[in-house]
Amino acid sequence: MNPPPASVVGAARALRGETELSDETLHLGLGACRLRVRSNAPELITLLRGYFAHVAAEPGEPDLDIVAIEREPPDLGLKFIDWKREPGKTGRKDAYVDLAEGRLVLKVRTGMVFLQSQSERIAAGPCIRYDNQVINFINAQYMNWLQNQECLICHASGLVKDDRCLAIAGLSGGGKSTLMLRLMDDPSVSYLTNDRLFVHPANDHCEAIGIPKLPRINPGTIVHNKALHGLMSDEQRQMFLAMPSAELWSVEDKYDVHVEQVYGEYRIRARAPLHAFLVLNWDRDTDMPLQVARVDLEDRKGLLGAIMKSPGPFYQFSDGSFFTDTMELNEQAYLRALDGVAIYEASGNVDFDDMSQRCIHDLIGREP
Repeated sequence: MNPPPASVVGAARALRGETELSDETLHLGLGACRLRVRSNAPELITLLRGYFAHVAAEPGEPDLDIVAIEREPPDLGLKFIDWKREPGKTGRKDAYVDLAEGRLVLKVRTGMVFLQSQSERIAAGPCIRYDNQVINFINAQYMNWLQNQECLICHASGLVKDDRCLAIAGLSGGGKSTLMLRLMDDPSVSYLTNDRLFVHPANDHCEAIGIPKLPRINPGTIVHNKALHGLMSDEQRQMFLAMPSAELWSVEDKYDVHVEQVYGEYRIRARAPLHAFLVLNWDRDTDMPLQVARVDLEDRKGLLGAIMKSPGPFYQFSDGSFFTDTMELNEQAYLRALDGVAIYEASGNVDFDDMSQRCIHDLIGREP
């Protein structure tokens, strides 16, 4: 067995092995950023082309080059370090090894290995089976690019109406994706992003920027939304509906929502002025009615914690160094970026119907 790789060049060689890349390529145009994806597996490129159809671009010189190698899970002979999970998350998910000028990231459950560096960006393992992890890796490259442009990452969904973006944050499982897709039933509303929203102060406003990641939702979101019923069989839907509400709410079984197939063409936006930010701080176990109030984040720092998001193990600063799981997020940077944006808190009982109406008629429609 070859010695464990200690450099980006050695890691790239170990991950690629003797494979040859296919002539099939995928080019993505994300604003001013262009990406190219190559692989030894044409089938994977076909899958990715379908997923990223709304941002596909003509061939051209890329800003970021990504390679996905279809193979067995790599065994590099390295001792990976577990990446610390965020509060409320349990179990092992990511592990990493830092190299000279690069980082290897292991997905513990699947065995997929990723090389992150400024010269090589490689996904290796059963890429076709775990194509969602390849999709996430591609999006991570664009997210790095955005953050190196001084954008801040938020743990939020985003939608746009009348060129105004409403961002929706909340704790994991708090219903932000369910609410966002409920709002998509209004044909005047467009999708911006599901779980990663970037903000950047512009001259006279704060810009909200999405990533090309389709909504990835659990059965509890599907069974109560008629527009999404086609994502599962009637038998599956009845099985989930028979579960107690609390049990259904906690089921983790992800489905991708292809927005333009479900809601129609031209229902995806890449960016828009951020008009309002809603934080879901409601509770399904309370008898208190739903309340929505405007708040000041300077006085409610706890709500800011629901908005901020760690860049994660793939984030590489422009100087080549990496984000670590011990680094603190810059609260003041978020407060400055969101200064002038109307912040609302939803409290009381969970009521998607009432909240949907308030979002459309009050939060997006109300002048800041």
